Amino acid sequence: MTIHKEGRRLLFILLLILVAINLLVIYWAPEQSELHTIFIIASIVFYLLILQFFRNPRFLVPTNEKHVLAPADGKVVVIEEVLDKEYFNQPRRQISIFMSPVNVHVNRSPVSGIVKYFKYHPGQYLVAWHPKSSTDNERTTVVVEMTDGVQVLFRQIAGALARRIKWYVQEGQPIEQGGEFGFIKFGSRVDILLPLDAEVKVAIGDKTKGGRTVIAELK
Repeated sequence: MTIHKEGRRLLFILLLILVAINLLVIYWAPEQSELHTIFIIASIVFYLLILQFFRNPRFLVPTNEKHVLAPADGKVVVIEEVLDKEYFNQPRRQISIFMSPVNVHVNRSPVSGIVKYFKYHPGQYLVAWHPKSSTDNERTTVVVEMTDGVQVLFRQIAGALARRIKWYVQEGQPIEQGGEFGFIKFGSRVDILLPLDAEVKVAIGDKTKGGRTVIAELK
């Protein structure tokens, strides 16, 4: 387990702020030891909550060219057929994973291949489970083409609290299954659009682990 690079600067600044607050409390109320204890405990708990958000577990990715791995830790909230109007212009099978603040927020590629398409979309910050969040919210769209020509689309979608989408890919770049392609700070969701004949391996409400849970199998 390591701390993700997206959180290191924030965690350092937060540590300095919390130490300063506690020193000020001790300075202005030197006789109130109970108050000191309350502030110290609250600061530790708050810091640990933010720290766990940026955790980055290390593990072996179970690569398989027929498997589609979950791009994020979270819960499956949508499995449906949709008409994609951005890239495919045809129906696709959509699986959406909601990431709560307690989940690992590293985003991992569900398949290996070449990034054929990438686009960043500015937008709104509707709650992540809103039906229009996939098309109206701030988001990125990535399409990876596999060696057999199958293309898989996935999106990072910002939510009401998650307003910091980070991505590490560009068109023409190769990417490995389970490799990091981005990070979303403080929760949101990721959509995956698959061919209609893909065999879905998860159900609504299932918990997923990014880079480990098989969510579908390609034909």
